[in-house]
Amino acid sequence: MRKFLTTSLLFLLASVINGDEHTHIYEDTEEVVLWMNTVGPYHNRQETYAYFSLPFCKGPKDSINHYHETLSEALQGVELEISGLDIQFKVDVPKAKYCEVQLNEEKYKALVYAVKNHYWYQMYLDDLPIWGIVGEVVDSNYYVWTHKKFEIGRNGNQIVDVNITSEDKVALKKGGKLTFTYEVIWKSSNVKFGDRFDKYLDPSFFQHRIHWFSIFNSFMMVIFLVGLVSMILMRTLRKDYARYSKDEELDDMERDLGDEYGWKQVHGDVFRPATHSLLFSALIGSGYQLTTVALSVIIFAILGELYTERGSLLSTAIFVYAATSPVNGYFGGSLYARMGGKLWIRQMFASAFLLPALLCGTAFCINFIAIYYHASRAIPFGTMVAVTCICLFVILPLTLVGTVLGRNLAGQPDHPCRINAVPRPIPEKKWFMEPGVIILLGGVLPFASIFIEMYFIFTSFWAYKIYYVYGFMLLVLIILLIVVVCVTIVCSYFLLNAEDYRWQWTSFLSAGSTAAYVYMYSVYYFFFKTKMYGLFQTSFYFGYMAVFSIGLGIMCGTVGYVGTSMFVRKIYSTVKID
Repeated sequence: MRKFLTTSLLFLLASVINGDEHTHIYEDTEEVVLWMNTVGPYHNRQETYAYFSLPFCKGPKDSINHYHETLSEALQGVELEISGLDIQFKVDVPKAKYCEVQLNEEKYKALVYAVKNHYWYQMYLDDLPIWGIVGEVVDSNYYVWTHKKFEIGRNGNQIVDVNITSEDKVALKKGGKLTFTYEVIWKSSNVKFGDRFDKYLDPSFFQHRIHWFSIFNSFMMVIFLVGLVSMILMRTLRKDYARYSKDEELDDMERDLGDEYGWKQVHGDVFRPATHSLLFSALIGSGYQLTTVALSVIIFAILGELYTERGSLLSTAIFVYAATSPVNGYFGGSLYARMGGKLWIRQMFASAFLLPALLCGTAFCINFIAIYYHASRAIPFGTMVAVTCICLFVILPLTLVGTVLGRNLAGQPDHPCRINAVPRPIPEKKWFMEPGVIILLGGVLPFASIFIEMYFIFTSFWAYKIYYVYGFMLLVLIILLIVVVCVTIVCSYFLLNAEDYRWQWTSFLSAGSTAAYVYMYSVYYFFFKTKMYGLFQTSFYFGYMAVFSIGLGIMCGTVGYVGTSMFVRKIYSTVKID
């Protein structure tokens, strides 16, 4: 057994260190692989196609092609194919021809379409991304760049910089011939290996001044809201306690004749289980898990600079989400048990597959459009099987473990007030105290605390920017959670004071309505801040923005509900109720 484990460990280590793209250390004249990734219109970043879907040609060097290094790369549409160019470490290559393309009518139309729609292509050399443009339009004539000049910077035996210059503009003509050439120049560089990604960052766009100003405004909002909640707790509730204490000194006749109103009057119904408790507990469990994942991934991104590795951020998110499945099961299962739910297996399945089903369903629908367009974003069947296996053999068992623990350790109801057998009628109240209005207004302030950061996040994902200011993202997320809790507590207090005890769903939805404003902002961003077009890009954008908004809404709703639940338990546990 020990020998087997040792052999397996050595095999895994060998698979990890095999290949200089992983070690990033080269010997003199050692092969350096140039991988061709994707090509697509500049203004539709997510609409990408395999590089050789255009009539380009490979170099004479033959090797493996069309491989996916990781699951996350396959999900992100990475289409790595060998370029065939002979590049060796420290070996300059003078201008040399590597292939020719004869332009028949089909190839001519394909290149004209690519030039007309401003197609760009992406390559990777030692995991460093390189971008180049296919061609340009001059006086209604279409030209293609046929020469690639690579200037590669090295520091010692490591590659720290890559630049490409497109040269030799050739006009497209039916029946003509395109001769593709390349050139390699090696240069010494003082750039440290750990700093080689700094050139891809855009400090002028991610201005720290704007981030600090946004955080300062949000922080002032937090102070205001915390002060408002403190006023409710210290002044308003103190008056309520005094009034209720005075009422307790009266006999039953005087109490019945008195003008009793307020949140104490619903003490027998305030801890009544929420309607649709199975769905509610599944949402709360998923929200706990999403909050844990968001905080963990942001911290990992801060500590590990995940943006420097292709697909590493998505890989980390998938791993953390699968590993935190017991969090989902524990809190969702325990809440469902406290609400008296009996169908705990069904609730466990709902918790485990709520978010994966939403994401996979959206991806499945968009996949049909991607397949129709022959885009690289089409998820391969093998990747679908891998994701399904993760859900069935990792997420589901871990959620089951968490559910069993939650039901046994925290599944007993411990309400400070007993629940009446007959629900109390909800009196009529003013229109602005209705749950629907409270839900609609509850997301305004949380959205106001994050909308500036939303612009940077949207631009980094939907345009050619690399998001790297994860420290600011962590601060904004913490501020968002505090604002959500404060706003939801205030909203729920007003609702309870109107003798409406339907606070569970109201607190969740009022906090979750932040997502509705984020989605509305995404609509504005699409039409006024981007130049996206076409069915594929439009469906991709609005489909995944809907998934992002729903996930954000579940996370905010859960945090709002948890904060309100603590508030409600606190105020009812300190009042003596007969």
